[in-house]
Parts: sequence; C-alpha cells; structure tokens
Amino acid sequence: MVVIDGAYHQAPALRHKEILAVMGREVRVVGAASIGALRAAELAPYGMLGVGRIYSAYASGEIDGDDEVAVGQAPDGEWDALTWPVVNLRHVLQLARSAAVLDGERAARLLAALRAVYYPQRTTAAVRSVCRRQGETEFAGWLAEQREQDRHFGDLKRADALAAVRMAVGGQAPQPDTQPAPVVWETTYFRRWSNAFARTCVDGLDLSTEDRLVYQQVFDPAFHETWAAYLEHRSLHPAADGGPGLPLAERLAEVTGNDLPADRVFHPAIDLRNEATVALLLAGETEMDRQAVARYADALARERRRRPGFSTAAVRDDLTRRHLLRVWQCPVERFDAEASARGLVCGARAVETAKRLVPGLLDEMTATTEVTEATCGGR
Repeated sequence: MVVIDGAYHQAPALRHKEILAVMGREVRVVGAASIGALRAAELAPYGMLGVGRIYSAYASGEIDGDDEVAVGQAPDGEWDALTWPVVNLRHVLQLARSAAVLDGERAARLLAALRAVYYPQRTTAAVRSVCRRQGETEFAGWLAEQREQDRHFGDLKRADALAAVRMAVGGQAPQPDTQPAPVVWETTYFRRWSNAFARTCVDGLDLSTEDRLVYQQVFDPAFHETWAAYLEHRSLHPAADGGPGLPLAERLAEVTGNDLPADRVFHPAIDLRNEATVALLLAGETEMDRQAVARYADALARERRRRPGFSTAAVRDDLTRRHLLRVWQCPVERFDAEASARGLVCGARAVETAKRLVPGLLDEMTATTEVTEATCGGR
C-alpha cells in the first residue's frame, strides 16, 4: 500500500492508528510526497517505509510542519493543486541557487516571505506578487520560463509520489529498518479506536459491534452472568503477556482473598475484533435486540442531523443516570455495583457509555406515551 496525499479541513486527516491497523495485518505500507511522507517519518519506528526527498527531510528533522506539504484544491472535485506547497518552493529556490539566479541569503529571505502566505492563498499569482515585493522579479521570470518549458518543473511532491508508486509497482520496496512489532501499538487507545470501527452485518443490518455490546450491557437483565462468563474465559485464557491461565476464583483469591466480587477487581480491556470475545459477550442477544440497536443508531444519527455539532457528551449525566436506574430497577446505593457487574466498571463510566442510547430511549418512551394516550382516548 502506498500512501501519498489526502484531504483534510473538510474531512479528518489520515490517522496514525489507521496505518498501524493495516500494518498489523502484515501489509507493507510505503509513504511519500505529502501526508504519506509525514506519516512515514512518524511511524518509521513501527515499520512504515518512507521514500523520496520530502520523507528524508521529515525524517532528519530538516522540516517538521504539516504546512510544508499542504496545498489548496478546487471545491468542485478536481484534484489539481491550486497553490504552491512550501516543499516545492524550497526545491525551486534551491534550483535557482544552483542556476546562479539567487544567492543563499536572498533565497532564504524569499522563502520566509512566501511561507508567510497562508497556504490556500499561496497561488502562482501570490508567488509572483511576493517576488515583486521582495525585488526578485528576475527569479519570478526565470521560474515562469522554466514552467513554460515543463509544467511540472519544481514539483517535488509529484516526483516523490511517482518514485514511490514505481517502486511499489516494481516490487522493489526495500525492507524497513525496523520490523513491525504489533504488540507495541496494542495500547488502550488503539483498542478503543479499533472497537469504535468494528461492525458486523447480521440479519441484513449493518451494526456497530460496540453498540450491540452496550445495548446488552444496559438492557439484558441477565448480563451479569454473561460478564462473569467472560471474566472466567479471560482468566483461563489471558493475553500473551498475561501469565498462565487460572480459574477465576483461584486468580481472585490470589489478589483479594475473595472478599470482593471479581467484576470489582478485574477490568480487562475488550477487543471487539476477536470473534471469540464477541461471541461470548453477545451470547444473549436476540434478533429483536439487533433491530433495537439499529433503531437506536438511527435515533442518534437523526439527533446529529437535527442539531449540527451535537455529540453524546452533550447528553445530561443526571438524565442518563436516572434512565439507567429505571431500566435496572436499581436503588441509588447499588448503582456502582450494578454497573460493575455489567462490565461497565462503575456508575460514572456506565453513564458515559450509555449516553449513546438516550436519544433512542427517549424516542421509545415518546412512542409508548402516544400509544397509551391513543388507547385511553379510544376508550
């Protein structure tokens, strides 16, 4: 896989975790030219391979800003760059020095002036204007002449991108200095990110696995048993670095002397990419549950469309807590214990987790009220 360029501002930039997830599947990833070069320099310790002069400049620390490679593009879907990235300006200024058009001091002064222009406004016309203000009309004329002869003159991003693609197509990618070590990036943050993207198509429904799990944790009255079975499984089959497998009671006795329930002591991270884990945690799920998960996801999506900028963080804590107490038919003093027994660690964590369900829950409550009123009115 070759990573070259990407869109941002209007869309999230390519994340490190996305690349790490791909490399974790033993896919060789090569970066060059733009965000590919930037990510390759950042992820070289994990095995990403960089190609080209822009990558080398990032890797050596010669350059370090995202703006070095940023360009503006037309909003109509065309991919042509409308502006000059700093890396290309550095390159043409170096070429001008080699051609004796500029000396080092003038080139450095001109680069500083060009870099001061915000990147979406650094058009060819803006470059000419800056050159005039700096008294560098000879350089501007020389650059225009070179571009007339070769419209790609000075386009270092393009040259690096082509080099990376040619190398990958030719199967000539050298081995990275560092071999991927998946255990390094299996952090809590990586697990949380990968869980958020785990999805399954069941009964014709494309559902978030995490949504399905949260629904069970909140609404399944027997989820205590499911969670206890999961803890037993994890105790018998710990992760690679978790030591030998032990029955849960024996492991608990080693830690506490059995004076606390296991769910209050052990909070293993959940990996929703693991099929055995998902099968255990969703053992009690029914087709009606999956349909409800789809309805709740639709309700949350509608809320986001209705209120631009809405996030589940905006859902009130006290409202969510009140709904959980009602669903669990739980006294206030048992709230933390009930949340823990359902694998939600504590009451506060349960509130944060369950906020995604509140729009759907309110929709169902409203629908129930309307049906009741209609029924009573009909009588």
